[in-house]
Amino acid sequence: MRDYSKGRSGFDHVLMAVAATFLTVSAGAAAAAQSASPRDSVSELAIDAAVPRPEPANVAPPTAADFKADAPKAETTASVPDATRTSEKTIGSTSTDMPKATEAAQAPADVKPSEAVTAPAAATPPAATAVAPPAPAAEPPKDVAKDIAKPATTVASSDQPVAEKLRDMFGAKSTRYFDRKGERAAVEKFYTARDFAPIWTQGGATTPAAKGVIARLKDAASDGLDAADYPVPDFTAANTPDALAEAELKLTASMLDYARQAQSGRMHWSQVTGDIMYPEHPTDPTEVLANISTAKNASAALDAYNPPHKGYQELKKKLTELRGETATPVQPIGEGPALRFAKATKKNPNPTVMDDPRVPLLRARLNVENPSETKYDAAVAEAVRKYQASNDLKATGVLDEATVRAMNSPKRDRHIDTVLVNMERWRWLPRQLGASAVGNAYVMLNIPDYTLKVMQNGAQVWTTRVVVGKPGNHATPLMTETMKYITVNPTWNVPPSIIYNEYLPALQQDPTVLDRMGLKLTRNADGSIHIAQPPGEANALGRIRFNFPNKFLVYQHDTPDKNLFGRDERAFSHGCMRVQNPDQYAATLLNITMPNDHYTPEKIRGMYGRSEIDLKFPTPIPVNITYQTAFVDDAGKLQLRKDIYGRDAQMMQLLRGGKNKDLEQVVARAQPSYSRPRADIPQGVAFNDNGSRMASNGGLSFFERLFGGGAPAPQPMAPGQKPRRTVTR
Repeated sequence: MRDYSKGRSGFDHVLMAVAATFLTVSAGAAAAAQSASPRDSVSELAIDAAVPRPEPANVAPPTAADFKADAPKAETTASVPDATRTSEKTIGSTSTDMPKATEAAQAPADVKPSEAVTAPAAATPPAATAVAPPAPAAEPPKDVAKDIAKPATTVASSDQPVAEKLRDMFGAKSTRYFDRKGERAAVEKFYTARDFAPIWTQGGATTPAAKGVIARLKDAASDGLDAADYPVPDFTAANTPDALAEAELKLTASMLDYARQAQSGRMHWSQVTGDIMYPEHPTDPTEVLANISTAKNASAALDAYNPPHKGYQELKKKLTELRGETATPVQPIGEGPALRFAKATKKNPNPTVMDDPRVPLLRARLNVENPSETKYDAAVAEAVRKYQASNDLKATGVLDEATVRAMNSPKRDRHIDTVLVNMERWRWLPRQLGASAVGNAYVMLNIPDYTLKVMQNGAQVWTTRVVVGKPGNHATPLMTETMKYITVNPTWNVPPSIIYNEYLPALQQDPTVLDRMGLKLTRNADGSIHIAQPPGEANALGRIRFNFPNKFLVYQHDTPDKNLFGRDERAFSHGCMRVQNPDQYAATLLNITMPNDHYTPEKIRGMYGRSEIDLKFPTPIPVNITYQTAFVDDAGKLQLRKDIYGRDAQMMQLLRGGKNKDLEQVVARAQPSYSRPRADIPQGVAFNDNGSRMASNGGLSFFERLFGGGAPAPQPMAPGQKPRRTVTR
């Protein structure tokens, strides 16, 4: 049996040296950690993170076979003091010693296991270095430090001078280009994300995006806008970074102005009157910047902010034609006797048709068929009548001296103005006119044309004549709302304005007037009065009411007075819109919203009676009430209508005399009041419910009664009348 105790003393000495060295190094590291000042700053932590740390070598632990018994003592042992001094020297070394220490620490990974501890005394210092905390790196040169502090930029070197100027301008001067806080913040954020790289120039030359935007701004007049409102900088004269940066921001500001006015209008609708209410649809400057800067065709992208509606696009074409005709002299209509056409009558079975050499010119001017015909027939007379109506002349159909003088005067400019203000009003309308769930169906009512159209899938489904509000305080308001249901056999709850302005004065003259009209007078608990008319043939709303709740308290409805629909000018109501064929209108709407129920006009008329029936739409249908004094008909002809409310004149005066910034401001106007002051009822006027009405209906407001905010108010019964029931479908 071999004696392994021989030669063991050398191995024990090695183990003792290794243990002593480990204890010394651990104590030194702990002392250094306690004495070192904390590194709290970001820069110090960043330097520490940048210093490479040695990785421990993956070496198997030593065995007895790895040591030679006859190895020299000096090579296999190390005294504790020597090891301690070595470790202290290593811990206190500067960064210039770190590469050597790192190399020494990594060396064992590349050494064979049999050679790993051939010189233990020499291998000990690297081991001590591996566990010591890294020393701070030497301070880099100033130019290197500057590159480290400044993040890498993606701006091309040729654009960096302009980018630096833009950075400075946003710090001080950009407010003079963007006086709207929202736009300024969006623009600054946009350029900051690009590291202030310009979008309109590249290496000093204009980009394709800039050329597209400039072309669109210069052609603003084709869309009824004023190109002077969107100044274009001269990039060719900008030959310095300062000038290029200034031109950059000027073009960005003009682009945002164009997009905003193209979409929402040069003026806010509240500037015109208080009876307009359209939903707001302002532009988002962040979206505009992102859209135009990334578009393949910047000009087309900017043009897309104009209304997409067919009516607007057709007016745009007519505007170009009118401006072209203005530049071309128009042949005047010659003087001569008055021309008229007389229809056949019982006394005179043959119509009176005059012949005149001026008629072919009239036909050409007014787009009447058979342009070479010299007879002043019914077609020419009707065209003359429409011209007179649209030019504030007495619409007689007679070509008299005043009409000839109007035709020969430079009226094209006035026609251009009319087209311009109508294009402006198109910008107020929502971009989505209809309900997408039912084929983009919507109702379009044009006040000056006295017509109502039902549209679906871009085509006209149905149309009828309407009666609208009288000029002045009873003008029909312009708005977009949604029709939620229709009421068959409606109760007419008289609006407070009619009660106090018309019925109360009438009661002073005749205390029985309400009874004779079939109206019921009640007093509310607060002392105010309420007047209503039960359903029936004589009801002022007729047999059907079309409900789209709105702050103006107007709606569309039937009427017992059918004779007004035969007139050319039909502005007679208190603001509501009377429909000529309500049963057909109801069936059309119901078939759009509920196609499986197969409504017909006959089915609607079968519901007529004395019980209110609400037919609710599963999908509400938008109702757009507009004021189009100029529009293009189905034959492609420009139609002009009389400005019955004076809206065109108001808008042209504002556009010519006001500044755009002022016109964009919203004008605060008084909201309609539904309060009903206490009324003094004259002697002899009988109430129908002895003042208990308010308690019986739960305190419903007039607005709720009108548009279904709660249960309908009970109506007083005549002697012998059976109770009515209200049905909701």
